[in-house]
Amino acid sequence: MTERVNLDVPRWDQTQYWGRVKYFFTTTNPLNIFKSNSELEKCKEIVNSYKKGDRIPDGWTLDDVYKAKDVVDSAYHPETGDKMIIFGRMSAQVPMNMLITGCMVTFYKTTPAVIFWQWFNQSFNALVNYTNRSGTSPMPLDQVAKSYVLATSGALVTALGLNKLVKRLPTVAGRFVPFAAVAAANFINIPLMRIKELENGIEVYDENKNLLGESKSAARQGISAVVLSRVLMSAPGMVITPVLMEAIERRGLLRNMKWAPAPLQIAFCGVFLTFATPMCCALYPQVSPVSIDKLEPELQKSAEKFNSKIGYYNKGL
Repeated sequence: MTERVNLDVPRWDQTQYWGRVKYFFTTTNPLNIFKSNSELEKCKEIVNSYKKGDRIPDGWTLDDVYKAKDVVDSAYHPETGDKMIIFGRMSAQVPMNMLITGCMVTFYKTTPAVIFWQWFNQSFNALVNYTNRSGTSPMPLDQVAKSYVLATSGALVTALGLNKLVKRLPTVAGRFVPFAAVAAANFINIPLMRIKELENGIEVYDENKNLLGESKSAARQGISAVVLSRVLMSAPGMVITPVLMEAIERRGLLRNMKWAPAPLQIAFCGVFLTFATPMCCALYPQVSPVSIDKLEPELQKSAEKFNSKIGYYNKGL
């Protein structure tokens, strides 16, 4: 009889970076966005049945159950279990960001194009942040709207302002403006979208799942980690692609193919994002450890009751 496994724990060691990378390669698999609702429900039913102790269906193997779990992880919120909006799912990250990033680094010279693609990018980011928010921290729609407006404004001010400043610099400098705008917007958007976590804290548990309390310190650490990983995630496509395109155009390789720059840059961004997305999501453990002595005094007292040395919190995505 096949030994039963705990499906609540990823099959790869999440305390190790490459274990997390393997996990996110499966959850960010773009092919999962093509799963129909019936396929998603079937996978969820299989996973839930297995967790309850039911036997694996005839014709299925443990590897099939794991694959079903990968599909569930890519489409359902890890805390609430709710099906996520399709464009906010992790499986939509690569194709959506490939299109948006490719267009931002292609159409960066004219003001209307900058405004449209920065607005489009921040609209998508707002959807992703809302979809992947911490399940224990409700997010009022007015806060979503405020974050969206401020992040979009920050991105536009950065992009339009830098476009004016770089006009006297080498042409390649202008190609990096979209990345600067995206980075600036991330520092605005993510903290604002999760302001309730910063104000009220997020739940911290010990190694035995005992609730120690809500910590603002853990919230700050988690949100800082998310901001950094998002910026680094966009960096390869938005920094290396402009360098490659500058070299290609200097050599005149696209002189007779005026249509080629946009699809070529989108393709470059797609290649970089395929690897950068899971590798940057994996920089920090999803359930992150925090030393008890770095938490608030009330949580430290709570930890003493359980003789806990390490706390754990879900940093979100």
